Amino acid sequence: MFATSSRAPRQPDLTNLVPYGDTLDDGKVQLSFTLPVPAGPEAREAARRLMLGMGLKEPSIVSMEAVGTSMSFFIGYGSIVRGVDFTDLHVPKSEYEAMDMEGVDGFVAEHFDRPLVVVGACTGTDAHTVGIDAILNMKGYNGHYGLERYKMFRAVNMGAQVPVETLVARAIAENADAILVSQVVTQKNLHIMTLTSLVETLEAEGVRDRFVVVVGGPRITHDLATELGFDAGFGPGSYAEDVGAYVAQELLRRREARARLAEEGFLSDDPASGSREA
Repeated sequence: MFATSSRAPRQPDLTNLVPYGDTLDDGKVQLSFTLPVPAGPEAREAARRLMLGMGLKEPSIVSMEAVGTSMSFFIGYGSIVRGVDFTDLHVPKSEYEAMDMEGVDGFVAEHFDRPLVVVGACTGTDAHTVGIDAILNMKGYNGHYGLERYKMFRAVNMGAQVPVETLVARAIAENADAILVSQVVTQKNLHIMTLTSLVETLEAEGVRDRFVVVVGGPRITHDLATELGFDAGFGPGSYAEDVGAYVAQELLRRREARARLAEEGFLSDDPASGSREA
């Protein structure tokens, strides 16, 4: 019979947070990368020294594979010595209360007298619809249904390679509440130029404040999105309920803010002077 211990498990040092490999606080990490040199002893040593230069302790190359005749692919292990102070991290993120599909529909039904209208697309030359389809299409992604299946949303999916001018015109025509943009192609920061173009077009048309404008993609963060002029950004691991909850709650915040300003005499209560009213 094995003896059991009542001792509480050791907790990680959050002021010097390092990866967990085999044991707590051992700092073990796995890296993979390609070098533009043929596989061989020199390439292996070059890879090991690169890991040393990254500050990894006792690096080891456990796999080297030739990639054609002029490149080599490596997998290496090492230990991170210097961690990060987790207690001092403050990451900008979209402010909203997380809800499931039923919760989002219930929230919209409670606070609005109609379904919310969202228009989405992959803009510019981006031909990848996987992101926008995951959020809008009825089938959704990974067991999370898209906004087309929601009772209190009307989703217009314009697909891929949509010029920003066309997207803005459709959003205006649909009297949309929100514009959703997905950017998957990010080589040489192409997504930055495309996203900047959308915000500039909205501002040039004088309708930027009329919509909640959201962007998502593999290299999108909330910080980047707001820096580019968007209201919120959603990166990997986001689903339709995240976007739907944010859009609904942001629309309610705006409506309440406008009501307060109008009550105080600082703003006209004419719906044409701002975003669409419920």
